[in-house]
Amino acid sequence: MSSLLEVEDLHVSFSSHGKELYAVSGVDFTLQPGEILGIVGESGCGKSATAKAITKLLPAHSCSFSGKVMYQGKNLLGYSEKQMQKVRGKEIGMIFQDPMTSLNPTLRIGTQIIEGYQRHHPHVSYSQALSYAIEMLELVGIPQASSRIFEYPHTLSGGMRQRVMIAIALACKPKILIADEPTTALDVTIQAQILNLMKEIQRKTETSILLITHDLSVIAGFCDRVLVMYAGKVVENALVDDLFYNPQHPYTQRLLQAIPKINLSPDEPLVPIEGVPPHLTKKPEGCSFAARCPSAMKICTQKLAPKTSFSPTHTTSCWLHQRKDS
Repeated sequence: MSSLLEVEDLHVSFSSHGKELYAVSGVDFTLQPGEILGIVGESGCGKSATAKAITKLLPAHSCSFSGKVMYQGKNLLGYSEKQMQKVRGKEIGMIFQDPMTSLNPTLRIGTQIIEGYQRHHPHVSYSQALSYAIEMLELVGIPQASSRIFEYPHTLSGGMRQRVMIAIALACKPKILIADEPTTALDVTIQAQILNLMKEIQRKTETSILLITHDLSVIAGFCDRVLVMYAGKVVENALVDDLFYNPQHPYTQRLLQAIPKINLSPDEPLVPIEGVPPHLTKKPEGCSFAARCPSAMKICTQKLAPKTSFSPTHTTSCWLHQRKDS
């Protein structure tokens, strides 16, 4: 099966106070048709920068990027802004982190759905677009959609606003949906509802989803495959079951150990990951996790380990898995 999206050696850097900040360094991954791929890692590891680089939503005046983002045989990084406007929404939809700041507070929610839909379907009349917008609200589970469509974002609950964001992202039936922390601002019950909704829609439409989150429990219940990122790099790539039952990179192992256990004794402390992530203004010569890794060796600070494949769907970069003669 050919990949729907192929990201090759993606680098993203930002200019800040006369210094270069390397947010993404050599990221590679593929997204298959109908697949749900998760990207997980600590805040600042490059998850959102990777997603926004795919759609070229990063500020051009302070950001530079290189590599390839191949979609249907064409490199999106070589597209002009005018060309990307035809891709965003129609081919690749995006759900942003906080719907309250992503939705326009001065426009009714129906107007915001119709605006994007009519941009890609200019020959559709307003009445047809309005009927379609109501259908989209019903699809995402908003009750009384025919009246709610005339409401403003601030009159809706957090869960309802997130459903509106999903409706906007799905309005043009994109082949890829990028969900950037779609449940961060929601309580646990609403989180489950939103994730179940997205999975149900994905089954109906066969849309591929790229889910960005810091929550491993969301990854476990929602995704088919997962990338673990640290300091701008992918340190492990695996099917979800393989990642949880057979983690290979020390960072992945520490992430899983840090999850609170339901049977944890009140006297038993949580297992934190000691130290802090490296400052991204300097590219380390070796593994970025070496300073925090309990298994670090001298070579870890000197040279980045090549990829080790445990199966066609499970790879990691760590010197612990290299042969002594390598």
